[in-house]
Amino acid sequence: MNRDRLHFLFLNLGHFLDHLFTLIFATVAALTLSREWGLSYGQLIAYATPGFFAFGLFSYPAGWLADKWSRDGMMSVFFIGSGLASIATSFAATPLQIGLGLFVIGIFAAIYHPVGLAMVVSKWKNTGMRLAVNGVWGNLGVASAALLTGYLIDNTGWRSAFLIPGAVSIVIGLAYTVARWPEILEDRHPSARPVAGPPMSADLRSILFRISMIVFLTTAVSSVIFQATTFALPKVFDERLRGVAASFSSWLEAFGVPGNTDVATMIGAFAFIVFAVASMAQLAVGKALDLVGPRRVFMVVAAIQIVFFFIMPGLTDGLAFAAALGFMLGAFGQIPINDYMIGKVATGEARARAYGIRYVVSFSALAAALPLIAFVHENWGFDVLFRILAAADFVILAAVSLLPRKLPAAA
Repeated sequence: MNRDRLHFLFLNLGHFLDHLFTLIFATVAALTLSREWGLSYGQLIAYATPGFFAFGLFSYPAGWLADKWSRDGMMSVFFIGSGLASIATSFAATPLQIGLGLFVIGIFAAIYHPVGLAMVVSKWKNTGMRLAVNGVWGNLGVASAALLTGYLIDNTGWRSAFLIPGAVSIVIGLAYTVARWPEILEDRHPSARPVAGPPMSADLRSILFRISMIVFLTTAVSSVIFQATTFALPKVFDERLRGVAASFSSWLEAFGVPGNTDVATMIGAFAFIVFAVASMAQLAVGKALDLVGPRRVFMVVAAIQIVFFFIMPGLTDGLAFAAALGFMLGAFGQIPINDYMIGKVATGEARARAYGIRYVVSFSALAAALPLIAFVHENWGFDVLFRILAAADFVILAAVSLLPRKLPAAA
């Protein structure tokens, strides 16, 4: 494997682990801690909120530091720091301790998106497809969080769901540091300040301002949708597919499948299947972005979500599974679109900071979604949440219709 392919593999593994770390607690809270610690699902969610605020708040300083020091160096810090924080969280004995652990995980996890994505966009051609492939790895991290955590809950306990990925991340981080050490040292000497180009025309400035406002609005709204669906799906399936999960568990045991395939494992497996299949939407979206641009692609993806959010209320068992797969196809399909637009209109020198701002907005919205999930679930249940998310997608659809048909060149 040549150095470029190895580097891209490391960046993909980083995206996988980044989303895995941030969603381990979602399955732990839904399937075991609410019973073990005697707290409701809504009460437990409150302890995850500071971690997601850290995930957003520290994105900009991470991008700024990467530009000033070393992107490769920051990636090493991401791998090793996230691993150590996850291992420490596995020893939590109280809700406050686990909340503190999740906060520290959020600080280190904030590094990946403004740094890793800036590297993906700046280093290789076919930006849409590269972002899509990288996005699939991140989504498989989302999916594996549910599957791996559910399996470990049934077989070794919830603490190992933090401990094992943490150890793996440290090993990968050490390997990344060794492989990229020359680049880490080289990046200590920043390049000369770029020469300013001619001033932008008023029309171009107006178009860029409009695109920026649409990017940040749709980033915030789509982040709420993504967080609400990915974080809550294990609990949604726990409520609506528990009978099917018990049946599958009994069927597997009857056929002598080794290991404990209890209900938590099956719920995690159902969520994994939905997340993994839906993540493939990014490949189609990435190809479409390179061919037709973001406006039409974004509108189609938003429309898909609206349809399935509207039909989800009241569904159970197989129909609920199918509808969930439908709206998750849209949720995952949206992910690379704003990153693609930033990559096209921002210069290479400013991309890490631009992504940092984008992810401050994104992950602050992710954190804000958690109290929404808790409040709506405690008072009305998930059916009302799905209707709220359908309305949010209407906002995205309206905003995206204002995008220009063709993006201007980087400025």
